[in-house]
Parts: sequence; C-alpha cells; structure tokens
Amino acid sequence: MPTKSSIEWTEMTWNPVTGCTKVSQGCKRCYAERMAKRLRAMGSDRYRNGFGVTLHPDLLEVPRRWRQPRTVFVNSMSDLFHEDIPEPYIGRVFDTMRECPRHTFQILTKRAERLAELGGRLLWPGNVWMGVSVEDSRVLNRIDHLRSVPAAVRFLSLEPLIGPLDQLDLRGIDWVIVGGESGPRARPMSREWVTSILKQCRAAGVAFFFKQWGGVRKDLTGRQLDGRVYNEMPLGGVARRLSPIRSDLPLRNYAG
Repeated sequence: MPTKSSIEWTEMTWNPVTGCTKVSQGCKRCYAERMAKRLRAMGSDRYRNGFGVTLHPDLLEVPRRWRQPRTVFVNSMSDLFHEDIPEPYIGRVFDTMRECPRHTFQILTKRAERLAELGGRLLWPGNVWMGVSVEDSRVLNRIDHLRSVPAAVRFLSLEPLIGPLDQLDLRGIDWVIVGGESGPRARPMSREWVTSILKQCRAAGVAFFFKQWGGVRKDLTGRQLDGRVYNEMPLGGVARRLSPIRSDLPLRNYAG
C-alpha cells in the first residue's frame, strides 16, 4: 500500500509493482529485497511471491484519491522498467500519473536501455520526474539513455556510490542525489567522491542532494557534508515544497 516515506527526497511511496532482480553491483545489497523478505515472513499478501516481480493493478488508481498535492516515489520496491513488466501496464501507470497533475511522481530505474526503448512511446506529463541509478563508472551509459526521454525533470541517483565519478556528463540533468550504502556489510563511500560530484554539480548549475553517508548505522553517520546538509531540489512541481529556496546560492534550475 502507499505509505509515507522516510526517504529524504520524497514524501510518499506508491508501489503498483513489487519485486525485482539484480542487474549490477548497485543491487548487491538491495534494501528492498531485505524488506520484501521481512514482509513475506510477516504474512503480507503483497509479498506472497517474495521479491519476485508482482503486479498490483488494484493499486493503480490510488493516487487519484489523494486530494492534497504529494511528491510520490513510484515503485520504491521494484523497477518500473523491469523486463517482466508488460509495456501496457507501464502505460497504465503513466496514465494515472498524467491524470493526477497535482502530484509530482519520481521514477528511478537501472533498466535504462528499456527506458530509452519505451520512452518514445510513452506520454510524458510535466509532473513526472525520471531518474537513473548510477553507482560507479561502469554504468555511466545509463545517463545517455536517460537523456533520450522527454521527461520534464531528469535526475541521477548516485546511491549506493561505490566508486569515483569524476567525469559526469550533466548535460540535460536537473538533479543529482548522492548517498552511501547502508545496512549489513555496507561498502564504504569516500568523501573525495562526494566532493567531486558536488563541484561538478556547481559547475553545471545542477541541484545537489546529499542523502546519507550510509554504513551499518546510517543514523549515526548522518548526512552532513562539511558541516552542512544539502537538500537542493529542482525547480518545478510540488516537490519544491520539500525545501525552501536559499538566496545565497547561484540558482539556475534548483531550489535548496
């Protein structure tokens, strides 16, 4: 069911699909897989298939019932562009988002090739933000695929960041989220990797959001970078409400 989210850059999660499969090193210690196992053990019918890809068509209409504008992370427990999700079903998800313009919907995928394949056949309303996960330099090609779709806002989730990204091509990108891996056996993230990305975002005028240092206890490591919390958001949509505009920053296309 849709729930309020503890993810710092959104407000709600909406999961018309659950379950996924691993495609790269960023998936190695997937938080959603761990959560799905716990929910199945607790007897949740939504996770009767564990972390197998499962469609929930009864949830497609839920955002229509929300009267107040919300920022919604779509499929926090799956990947909307997974190869096992039929294209017509993806189209139905987009139909709901298009018909709920008061909300801002954030989609994140590692299946950037399929995103590019289907992108031209989908109708992209202005309230849909599209992002790709990029955990290290081996998957930088995902950014090029993201640039090929006509989303109003394009963003990168560099989480879990497990390697340096010193030569990011940020053309056509509006927002960058950075975060370290959390949970058991979390892989460490270097401060130099983070500051390099911040400098690249500043040079390109791209909003920078630092989510967490991560670690086994992310509540202890926190999310400050050099004594500051970075909550910058791209301008536009109801997500702007998540963070006030600061007048001391060289704004181009973000609020923070």
